[in-house]
Amino acid sequence: MVEMADIFRIHGQAYLEKYGTKILPSHKKAMWAIKNCRTDTFGGHVYLCKKCEDYHYSFHSCKNRHCPKCSNENANQWLEQQNNLILPIIYFMVTFTLPEVFRKIARSNQKKIYNIFFRTSAAALQKLAWDEKFVGGLLGMVAVLQTWTRDMLYHPHIHFIVTGGGLSADGNLWINSSEKFLVRVQLLSTIFRAKFRDELKKIDLYQQVPAKAWKQNWNVNCIPVGSGNHALKYLAPYIFRVAISNNRILKLENGKVTFCYKKSNSQKLDDKKSQISKICTLPAEKFISRFLQHVLPDRFIKVRYYGLLSSRNRCLLNNAKKLLVVKITDKEHNKNTKATDEAKPKSMHCPKCGEIMILIKEIKPKERPYFGKNVYNDLSLIRAP
Repeated sequence: MVEMADIFRIHGQAYLEKYGTKILPSHKKAMWAIKNCRTDTFGGHVYLCKKCEDYHYSFHSCKNRHCPKCSNENANQWLEQQNNLILPIIYFMVTFTLPEVFRKIARSNQKKIYNIFFRTSAAALQKLAWDEKFVGGLLGMVAVLQTWTRDMLYHPHIHFIVTGGGLSADGNLWINSSEKFLVRVQLLSTIFRAKFRDELKKIDLYQQVPAKAWKQNWNVNCIPVGSGNHALKYLAPYIFRVAISNNRILKLENGKVTFCYKKSNSQKLDDKKSQISKICTLPAEKFISRFLQHVLPDRFIKVRYYGLLSSRNRCLLNNAKKLLVVKITDKEHNKNTKATDEAKPKSMHCPKCGEIMILIKEIKPKERPYFGKNVYNDLSLIRAP
């Protein structure tokens, strides 16, 4: 099976030589990490099976959030951590899409544009929700940024999972929204556009935006998504998924990469019946470029909490739980239980006979390179497995 790591090993060096001075440090770091994931570069352990008299090597993963091998391992753990945030109400998914006219600017100024995108979309949604014609209260919102389409084109959008109701301004009343309607998306789109424009005026990028951008309609979508458990379960893969998984890469031949993706003709969640399988073949250089444009800046937070779900408003969330008769769990107990579980040593079993193996040796990780802006443009310096 072809993996993203194979593409970087074979074509990554040529890509760096061509674009090395223009590649962001975070992109170089992702290339290096994915290329060396689960190799001796990151260290590991050597085990012995006495029954088979065989040695087995277990190498550490890179833990880079853009690595196809490491990306989805924490989805279930994240879902468990969200249990304290769930309320027994209907939820909505509200999706804000950044207009195409902004995408070139966003790609070159990720931190600035993405931060504005988060702030203004959340503020617009909450502003409209305060109106008694819609909710009349403080919402609970969790938002996740996604930048790709299924064929890895650049398409920045934010998914919000939103409570179907809110806490009144005085904190004494929970106000439910309609089960099928939260806010007017046309009005929400207008408020979002105005707030985004006002924020952009504060930085040096406003003049780069053509005037037509402020006259066109901005795409905002809102649909009911059922209970909180169902909504968060739907959102979890977006948090840990990367632009493409290894099982979607079909082949690497003659300098070209072929991959598959599914195109959906439905607006419904999890509607697999309407999905059509597609095949796309790209030159390796273009495929790498398409993948790297979705690599986020280091330490950039792609999941954010607003309103009742903001960390500074947890007291208001607890108040909402009391009004909705929800049991408040002991967070410290959960943390201690998790810490105890993590402290338990994990046994390694022989892949041939299933016997527990003995740890023989620890392999120390190699020194990591520096990924400065114009430094370390040579992937060949990294030993391949």
